[in-house]
Amino acid sequence: MSLIQTISDVNNTFLSRRELTCDFPGLSGKLKTLEAVDMVTKEFKLDGKVVIPMRLKTNVGMLKVTGTFYVYEDEGLAKKHINPTIISRLDRTKAKIAEAEIAEEAAAEAPAEEAAAEAPAEEAAAEAPAEEKTE
Repeated sequence: MSLIQTISDVNNTFLSRRELTCDFPGLSGKLKTLEAVDMVTKEFKLDGKVVIPMRLKTNVGMLKVTGTFYVYEDEGLAKKHINPTIISRLDRTKAKIAEAEIAEEAAAEAPAEEAAAEAPAEEAAAEAPAEEKTE
């Protein structure tokens, strides 16, 4: 069973894009735009295509989110047709996620390096009292 319910799937040949309108039931207040893009990409097998989230609307009194997505074959064509503000917001969001992943990797490596640095210090401290006893 899929979490996505397709409302409309229109192939707009005039603008060379596919326009998808989908419902995400039970995800009101929990769904982020890039998560929605990933879900749509996996559901409709759109790997290698540019998926632009145009609108995510939470319905009043219901727990569903209605999303409108444009699917382009070419990123250049998408940038030509779509408002530059939307493209820049998506790029900023993707950059923040990439920075967060790099920070997590650095934080994961730092404790391992600290543990490795502490181990020789502990061994040196253990050897120092042993040397004092022999004198």
